[in-house]
Amino acid sequence: MSSVVSLDHLLDARRLWRGQRSTAALSTQPTGHAALDAALPGGGWPIAALSELLIATTGIGELRLLWPTLARLTTRGERVVLIAPPYLPFPPAWLSAGVDLRQLSLVRAMGQEALWAAEQCLRSGSCGAVLCWPQQADDRSLRRLQVAAETGQTLAFAYRPLRESVNPSPAALRLAIESHPAQVRILKCRGGLAPARPISAMGWH
Repeated sequence: MSSVVSLDHLLDARRLWRGQRSTAALSTQPTGHAALDAALPGGGWPIAALSELLIATTGIGELRLLWPTLARLTTRGERVVLIAPPYLPFPPAWLSAGVDLRQLSLVRAMGQEALWAAEQCLRSGSCGAVLCWPQQADDRSLRRLQVAAETGQTLAFAYRPLRESVNPSPAALRLAIESHPAQVRILKCRGGLAPARPISAMGWH
């Protein structure tokens, strides 16, 4: 004998697969790079989520990827926090990119202290974006950053070594930034399939 079960009941009980979410429902902010926006579900950075930026080495233009977003946030009065960057920011370059330095904060920390500081800034809900360069971050640490970003409804970015791409991550978005040639590969993106072809970074500024 068959029975009828309401769809709402199954959804509430989490016994029904919803399938892929509509990209239109995703909450995003544009990256400022048209080709990258076109390739990402929802057309930009996932809001209230952790994005991992994986690089082989520093100084390959990895900051240019975020400058349009940081310029937009700071010019409208939102604070951006840099936690444990490998080098001190060069003010003329940031100013040239349109970033309002009055809204930029720098936190010097190491190891677990840097991860703790990033988590607290994200949870506070008082920042437009938090950028961190964790020296050592395991799955649990990254998951805490992801949850903190969701709690504070904040953009979270973690610069990590490219070799970490072979390990799983709870981040909503993972990008590999390469310099030869200058391109970005989308390794993982929430709400859609990662495109097979890399995106040229030539001409980004």
